[in-house]
Amino acid sequence: MTTTLAAVRDRITALLPNSGDLADIRRDPRRDLLAGLTVAIVALPLALGFGISSGLGAEAGLATAVVAGALAAVFGGSNLQVSGPTGAMTVVLVPIVGKYGPTGVLTVGLMAGLMLVALAVLRAGKYMRYVPAPVVEGFTLGIACVIGLQQIPNALGVPKPEGDRVLVVTRRAFEEFAAAPNWTAVGLAVAVAAVMLAGARWRPAIPFSIVAVIGATVVAQVAGLDAAKPIGALPAGLPAPSLSFLDLGSFGSLLAPAVAVAALAALESLLSASVADGMTVGRRHDPDRELFGQGLANIAAPLFGGVPATGAIARTAVNVRTGAGSRLAALTHAAALAVIVFAAAPLVSRIPLAALAGVLLATAIRMVEVGSLRAMARATRSDAVVLVLTAAATLALDLVYAVLIGLVAAGALALRAVARQARLDQVPLDRGDHTAEEHRLLAEHIVAYRIDGPLFFAAAHRFLLELTEVADVRVVILRMSRVSTMDATGALVLKDAVEKLNRRGILVLASGIRPEQRQVLDSVGALDLLCHKGREYAATPEAIRAARDHLENAGVLPVQPAASRSEEPARPLEPGRPVRPEVR
Repeated sequence: MTTTLAAVRDRITALLPNSGDLADIRRDPRRDLLAGLTVAIVALPLALGFGISSGLGAEAGLATAVVAGALAAVFGGSNLQVSGPTGAMTVVLVPIVGKYGPTGVLTVGLMAGLMLVALAVLRAGKYMRYVPAPVVEGFTLGIACVIGLQQIPNALGVPKPEGDRVLVVTRRAFEEFAAAPNWTAVGLAVAVAAVMLAGARWRPAIPFSIVAVIGATVVAQVAGLDAAKPIGALPAGLPAPSLSFLDLGSFGSLLAPAVAVAALAALESLLSASVADGMTVGRRHDPDRELFGQGLANIAAPLFGGVPATGAIARTAVNVRTGAGSRLAALTHAAALAVIVFAAAPLVSRIPLAALAGVLLATAIRMVEVGSLRAMARATRSDAVVLVLTAAATLALDLVYAVLIGLVAAGALALRAVARQARLDQVPLDRGDHTAEEHRLLAEHIVAYRIDGPLFFAAAHRFLLELTEVADVRVVILRMSRVSTMDATGALVLKDAVEKLNRRGILVLASGIRPEQRQVLDSVGALDLLCHKGREYAATPEAIRAARDHLENAGVLPVQPAASRSEEPARPLEPGRPVRPEVR
């Protein structure tokens, strides 16, 4: 017990900030400060919008951006990552709010944070690399669609209809708008989105989101547009930390939502950190430390009324593009937002909801990388299927199920592709070792097959059908030196094929059995069947000579005088002796 605790303590110590982080901060603090201020300007409307979309209000989004953003910046595994509320997390939180209320969301966030810390201690970050690119692209496309659809009620200026499914809510919102159109809200949302999208193409370095939001707010105030409903009053500062939201009796029912939130936080944060690495030269994040930092951020954010947070791809990209070089930039972003919370809450409260809806609509559109989607769809049919399936599942189900469905589909299609690589080819015998007459006799009674590729559960049954269809032969030789991998199912199917051939009076010999194949073949009892009378053969010519000896002893072939034989007698290997794979 003491040893285990010591190992956990050492592991957590290895995940804590180190002197290298401080050295990075000192390298160019001015550039990091400017980058952090720029990111804060971009993050403000997003934090407000995602807070409102989650159902806990704009103040929850701001609290998350400040608290989670600061802790993830200090303890995270990427120098360039910016964390806070995100659209993907909002998609998961909406049904949780509907079922368990705000206290359920805060409890889920705390539980998810503890799970992320446990994943970091268990070194689970490395498994992110196994998520296929089509799953990530489909996931991102589905999230973009859901984020856009979630903004429809505010963009249309109607109260959010009841319902957990975004497609149902969107349909009802359009029905309410048709009954009482609010063109003011539509105009503000479209104008903000248009300014952001056009500005991003014209001057990408300028934060047009805040420019558009300020412009929409001024227009709404000056023109007295009553239909432009504002955010509403915000608290002047963060609330005191509290655990009063915890409901110990509901922990069991909240476990599944907490797992979903933790899985999404891990996936999106590690994906965002990988994107940041790809935008720089020589930067590599620590995936386990990133999980640790996100875990601490999600433990702390609910204490201040914040929603669960993740690494934010859009804000991280802005951080990199504006020249950030250390985690000081992300920390500055959180500090700047804290100043806004304390000093400018009355001004922020006047921002029209439709303007924030326009910001998120533009964000959703910019999330869709048309070039990447086109390239992925053209790569292979399997990639296109996985992408579309993941995107559709994201839209119709929840995000964690979508990722699982995408992973299962990608895995099944990958196994199918690998299984197709396994081949059973009839190969010509070596004519150089035999006279024409001997070769003719061998061709009548002996056939040699070369097994290429993996022999495992996905390919084994097709192999069985092909092998047992052999006819008009007395000996089958299996050349196994090119079998790349073999599992128990493959070995069992091979054993079944050999037994069926033996019952038909066909002898099966094997050559080139590798040491790693011996173990699995022996475990299922197939090795004895392949090694006739305990003999193993390193190369096919030796197995051929053994086959001829067998046929001569059985009277199938006439016994050739020793003087007329051009080959040496077959020299079987000793059982268990390592076999050098044949090259031919």
